[in-house]
Amino acid sequence: MVKGFRPVCYANHVSTIAPEPPPSERLLALDVFRGITIAGMLLVNNPGSWSAIYPPLEHAEWNGWTPTDLVFPFFLFIVGVTTHLSLSKRDPATLTMKIIRRGLMIVLAGVLLNAFPFFWWGKMAGIPDPTFLQRIVWRAQHLRFMGVLQRIGFAYIGAALLTLRTSWRQQIAIVVAILLGYWMIMTLVPVPGTGTIGYFLLDQPDKTLAAYTDRLILGTNHIWVSTKTWDPEGPLSTLPAIATAMLGIFAGRWLTDKKRSLLERIAGLFGVGCLGMVAGELWSWVFAINKNLWTSSYVVFTAGFACVMLATCLWILDVHQIRGWSRPFAIYGLNPLVAFVGSGVMARCIDSLIKVDIGGKKVSLHQAVYDVVFAPYFPAKFASLLGGLAFVAFWLAILWLLERRNIIVKL
Repeated sequence: MVKGFRPVCYANHVSTIAPEPPPSERLLALDVFRGITIAGMLLVNNPGSWSAIYPPLEHAEWNGWTPTDLVFPFFLFIVGVTTHLSLSKRDPATLTMKIIRRGLMIVLAGVLLNAFPFFWWGKMAGIPDPTFLQRIVWRAQHLRFMGVLQRIGFAYIGAALLTLRTSWRQQIAIVVAILLGYWMIMTLVPVPGTGTIGYFLLDQPDKTLAAYTDRLILGTNHIWVSTKTWDPEGPLSTLPAIATAMLGIFAGRWLTDKKRSLLERIAGLFGVGCLGMVAGELWSWVFAINKNLWTSSYVVFTAGFACVMLATCLWILDVHQIRGWSRPFAIYGLNPLVAFVGSGVMARCIDSLIKVDIGGKKVSLHQAVYDVVFAPYFPAKFASLLGGLAFVAFWLAILWLLERRNIIVKL
């Protein structure tokens, strides 16, 4: 989402010291890692059928994690890496308003995506035959304020501003304060209306302090409709997400440290990443890994995992020069905003707005395609996976056409 480097071709042999990408070039491994993340996000968000999904492609029900729970923090970590790449060579005095403006534009894009198509298309309680104006008003009154892009925008603003004029020691202290502070707030502060502290309510999604602040700040009409009483991207749980982005900034700083060879930097990412995963798992014994709460253990674990993934991409692509497999992911990585927003609009259209007649019954276009193309020929879960992969392939074709025309959309 932020300009970095262009891919560069190296010699076919592999030396003991990997070649350095020229400073004006784009880092291919970062684009590929981002592309893997975005393609994964589209796959898990758009299965052929929500009633038949392989367990790794579903979120953990509450505590714990699956591969699906890694997608969002990976992307936020990458936002941190690219934030360092884009801001490190600019004058901090000129950047504050640019950071705020860019972050708020990302938030606005998320709100508009939530609002699309800007009217309510379903039934409305107490209004048997609503007018179009009533549908527009109802949509505004029940608009979800938060979401994936909103969290990315706010976390980007927080992480970028907190690292703009601070030393690396101060930044480490800030991350530690955020993670320990969030742990203490979520566990030691009494939750209003419950008569007990948060620690004893962490296994009850609608009773946590995060859920209480979601309802207090957002209001029940503006929370994710699937949960009704709490929002997985709510205000309080967005605070530790800032730490995720800041850890990405740390990784970006390490990655661009030319005092060390690329192999040393890759080894450092591997080492720190493994330590982070172990530390996150250990922390989870007292503060469970939980994506919906974005717990401190989840931040440390997923940031460590992201370091390992980025180091693996660098090792394969830049050290061993194995690049044939990476082209589709690099294409996804060049236009992540188009992929996310465009696929979100498309999903809303084919899932909710466009209906077709199948056997005398009105069903969504998505359901009709799945029932005709995939369901009759494959087992349910495999058919659902193929439907999701077809969606990913469709957007790969769109992104390939944009890449061919050198169209890259950024905020």
